[in-house]
Amino acid sequence: MVWNAAAVAGALAVFYTGWITLCIEQQSLRDEAQPADVILVLGAAEYRGHPSPVLKARLDHALDLYREHLAPRIMTTGGAGGDPEFTEGSVGQSYLIRQGVPSEEIIVENEGSSTVRSTALAGEIMQRMEIKSVIVVSDGYHIYRVKKMLESRGLVVYGSPRPELVHNTLRERWRYFRQAIGYILWRCGVPV
Repeated sequence: MVWNAAAVAGALAVFYTGWITLCIEQQSLRDEAQPADVILVLGAAEYRGHPSPVLKARLDHALDLYREHLAPRIMTTGGAGGDPEFTEGSVGQSYLIRQGVPSEEIIVENEGSSTVRSTALAGEIMQRMEIKSVIVVSDGYHIYRVKKMLESRGLVVYGSPRPELVHNTLRERWRYFRQAIGYILWRCGVPV
């Protein structure tokens, strides 16, 4: 009897993880960008004050949306990585200013050390500023989980993945699966 219950629970866990992985993949291919209060750019690595190629691609995509007048402000996120002198959020801010975005139209979250932490801090900032809607810019595999976290705070959230130059199906599938595990753990109260 115990073995049967364990087998059923295991099968349900595998099915649920597979279903979430599929939802993540479908979200990663959908650009929902439309007018919102702010564009949220998820952080990625920075190198001595310069955005990594991944962070630069995210920032450039946010710039495109901003220049299309889809939102009046951009929020950058991310704390210090390996270099305590710079944060991902402040590097993003500096990059956007160099691209012509007025500093007063940039909001910075620069303490988050993980997706969950940065998203929670950004959500708190948005609530204090009475922001109601947001366009999330990140890599496609990242958007589903971040959308769900922000929606749980009552925000209206649209995903807009940065353009991918190279598609590696096996690597993408692994990322979808990892995000599914991260999402499930978050839903269970484990912040990863």
